[in-house]
Amino acid sequence: MRELQVNKQDLRQVRFVDVEPSRLADGAARLRLDLFALTSNNLTYAAMGDSFAGYWDFFPGTAEWGRPPAWGFGTVIESRAEGVVAGACCYGFFPISETLDVTPVRAGAGGFVDGAAHRAGKAPVYNHYADRRTDPAHHAEFEQEQPLVRPLYPSGWWTAERVLQDHPARVLISSASSKTALSAADRLRRQGAAELVALTSARHKAFVSGTGLYDDVHTYDDLTGLSAGAPTTYVDFLGREELTAAVHRRLGASLKCSLLVGATDWAAKPGGLQSPRDALSGPTPEVFFVPEYASRRLQTDRALGVTMLRDLRVFYADSRAYFRVRREAGAAAITAAWSRLAAADTAPCEGLVLSF
Repeated sequence: MRELQVNKQDLRQVRFVDVEPSRLADGAARLRLDLFALTSNNLTYAAMGDSFAGYWDFFPGTAEWGRPPAWGFGTVIESRAEGVVAGACCYGFFPISETLDVTPVRAGAGGFVDGAAHRAGKAPVYNHYADRRTDPAHHAEFEQEQPLVRPLYPSGWWTAERVLQDHPARVLISSASSKTALSAADRLRRQGAAELVALTSARHKAFVSGTGLYDDVHTYDDLTGLSAGAPTTYVDFLGREELTAAVHRRLGASLKCSLLVGATDWAAKPGGLQSPRDALSGPTPEVFFVPEYASRRLQTDRALGVTMLRDLRVFYADSRAYFRVRREAGAAAITAAWSRLAAADTAPCEGLVLSF
């Protein structure tokens, strides 16, 4: 079995290793990874591997080399677990490995949960494997878009839901070309309650403007056109401290809320998403961990989950206006895709969907 491993101290260093699968234990099942996506979100997972989120813990590696997680589809190829049959196809969280052994619990028509001890205590969304036959989020016409959209749209959607609680007049979004930011902007645009302003790199400005999701677009190296005035919420998917500080200074008292959601600029802040090291003017940035927020909101309003699923299924088709799937296969293609992402050498209109 081949698996991708990443150097925990330098995410640019990757390698493929051959691992001999052990005999499948009683109560376990083995899944073959069929299709998965790679985006900047996967780099964020790796950057936050040793953080409070503990992404290296899902699929333990070594002290030096980690097994980065990815979302995708896998097929059960062997099962010694009750209620899990060979041939079932599931959507869920996988290492970038040819196969994954799981310990299914609560198996039923909707899928199962991996009850492995090392995954106990993790947010439920990461441990559930949804059976494609009954999965309400599955859409057969958009099979290749789903590994790209399904992990990211909910993050953007729930971020937008958090923003809407404050009723801002303006929402400023960094890393505006990222798929999670586009998802948040899509939800906010549908609500129509605030002006949407994008922050992006100079080379991505044309793409961001062309999406039609934002009312205005500014580049990181030129904030002169960004004025104070309207009550503003800053949604930071980039995680670059000097930009955060510049935004806080620029907006002054008009900045009412500052949310730290992502770390697409992972190299600028080892460890990924975290509070700024230096004090900032204005509101204290809030580290926003989507799984915790979504779980808390769903406890009091289950209808939000139905609404999110509805919007997600609509976005499968809408996403084709923003990016196209780039389908590749093989270890060399997977390694090259990771390296391009780590070097920030992928176009925002490109969606990397891969298989072994």
